[in-house]
Amino acid sequence: MRHIMVLNAKGGCGKSTIATNLASYYATQDKRVALADYDPQRSSLDWLARRPADRAPIEGVEAYKHGLRGVPRNSEVVIIDAPARVHGPELTEMVRHSETIIVPVLPSTIDISAAAKFLEDLADVGRVERREVRIAVVGNRVRENTLIAGELDEYLDSLKTPYLTKLREAQNYIRAYTRGLGIFELPEYLAWPDWEQWEPLIEWLGSRRSRPVAA
Repeated sequence: MRHIMVLNAKGGCGKSTIATNLASYYATQDKRVALADYDPQRSSLDWLARRPADRAPIEGVEAYKHGLRGVPRNSEVVIIDAPARVHGPELTEMVRHSETIIVPVLPSTIDISAAAKFLEDLADVGRVERREVRIAVVGNRVRENTLIAGELDEYLDSLKTPYLTKLREAQNYIRAYTRGLGIFELPEYLAWPDWEQWEPLIEWLGSRRSRPVAA
């Protein structure tokens, strides 16, 4: 069973957007997918409630109530939408639930500073220090050719953590969310630019580099 967590202590950085799109991607690849929402705001589960019955199924888990106890045993991929404001022992506990962590970062001075502090805290977690979990960062809601997008690139490129891709700010994500769909379930003529931006993330997740040696 593969556990992929979308994690950042900073709220509003698009964790649920990435989590729901990952869940829908794996579901369309005929994987048995569980979407575990640790956020009491239930953004991921609200998206799942909108999902049409004729689309690839995804099992929702109210992780903010019961942790991962509700994950079906036959799940092949578990996408975990982590809560904001996780620090200290709570962060250590969250990291324990995954082999792979995606950290989304928004293009703003506040978010870049918050990400720097969070990634330092994350590096001090025992499982991360022992390389029992793999971490990568993704730029999210990026407007190309802006000064702050350049600052985000410069910061994320400076990290030892893999910087996989940057996802643009696009109406397609709103279109998909309101219909309970993922970006890969939108028509190609509409979503091909977004598919291209997701490709490095999907490729990394499918590689050995995204998984600990023992996983």
